[in-house]
Amino acid sequence: MDKILVLGAGKSSGVLIEYLANQASKHLYILKVADADYRNLTERVSRFPEVEQFCGNLGDVDCLNALISDAKIVVSLLPPSMHFQVAKICLEQSKHFLSASYISPELKTIEEQVKQKGLVFLMECGLDPGIDHMSAMKMIDKLKEDGAKITSFHSYCGGLVTPESNTNPWGYKVTWNPRNVVLAGLGTSQYLENNQLKIVPYSQLFLHTTNLQFDIYGEYEAYPNRDSISYIEKYGLQEACSFLRGTIRYKGFSAAWDKLVKLGFTDDSVRFRNADKMKISEMTSSFCQDRISVSDYLKLEKEEFHKLDWLGIFSDSYLDVKPEATPAECLQKIIEDKWRLSEGDKDLVLMQHQIDFELNGIKNKIISSLSVEGNNSLNTAMARTVGLPLGIATLLVFKNKIHKKGVLTPVVKEIYNPILEELQSEKIFFREYTYSSQ
Repeated sequence: MDKILVLGAGKSSGVLIEYLANQASKHLYILKVADADYRNLTERVSRFPEVEQFCGNLGDVDCLNALISDAKIVVSLLPPSMHFQVAKICLEQSKHFLSASYISPELKTIEEQVKQKGLVFLMECGLDPGIDHMSAMKMIDKLKEDGAKITSFHSYCGGLVTPESNTNPWGYKVTWNPRNVVLAGLGTSQYLENNQLKIVPYSQLFLHTTNLQFDIYGEYEAYPNRDSISYIEKYGLQEACSFLRGTIRYKGFSAAWDKLVKLGFTDDSVRFRNADKMKISEMTSSFCQDRISVSDYLKLEKEEFHKLDWLGIFSDSYLDVKPEATPAECLQKIIEDKWRLSEGDKDLVLMQHQIDFELNGIKNKIISSLSVEGNNSLNTAMARTVGLPLGIATLLVFKNKIHKKGVLTPVVKEIYNPILEELQSEKIFFREYTYSSQ
């Protein structure tokens, strides 16, 4: 019997594992889940006795070779840095490969070999990237078929908490990889605005925010993603005057996070000497010149100070980190403790596309919005919106329903139509409103 192998059983894996486990007997395959942490397997796999488990070092090449050897399809929820090693082994052993992560430059180098072997390496098939691509392309393809000219495209997505679970000054709790939260936006962002390229360095990123409105949930803010420009060609929108992809947060988050960036707490390139023996307040002070207070150094507004103080960067507590931890690793430990989901908390995924287009001489605007609430701290909206599209795509590959081969993203109809249709049956769908300006 064929086997599907899932590598990684972390925060976003629960719904994927459940979906594939429930489909195994119907489609006649064996599901196997591997992780380096036995606690993850216990929490997310043990309730499915028919699912095989493996606990071991997934960074070991020999271990990966053995695991992948008896699988037909490999689904990786490992950290992005580990994907290429897994992908290379899948290529060598002629196995299909899927992931929710972005296509890396390394993966592009083996694209022709993947195609020649008739394999599907489907990437960017989670939430963002994933559902954002699929829902956007469905709208774009429909508008083009109707003869419309698309002049502007803006797309925003964020993993947050519901208003009733918003119980801290930041309006944020960790629902996915905390390291990725800390390093989000790192690098230079670029997008197109009125036919002009906009380049935003990381040091200024969180000052470039846009206001968004969602029915029921109210007003939010969004900052630009790293590289929107590379998606213009992927989406076929070379004639658009504006193109932007952004990340959603509760209002006020970005200004306070900007202070952590300017302070140096998101730096992952330098290391403290004795981080485990330093008070957090000492770490904070180490970023400032002598005799200048942090508040004066950062020119903190009252609300910004309140957020940073609540986070604990002025406290005399110690962190359980390795001696030579980076500032980013220390901040990760802080937010893991302070931004933890409580048992009754519900997370919230929000997404919105805004498309301006001209049709029959009339200017129009579509606003298409998605909102998904989690059930609890384990069955989260993040896990559903990452896991379900990836699980549905895995079954499409298993049933040979994807005819295109190579390193792919879900921007073609044969991939996005069946996934979006199945997601709708799972109550994950968009509400669209079209407005005419004439």
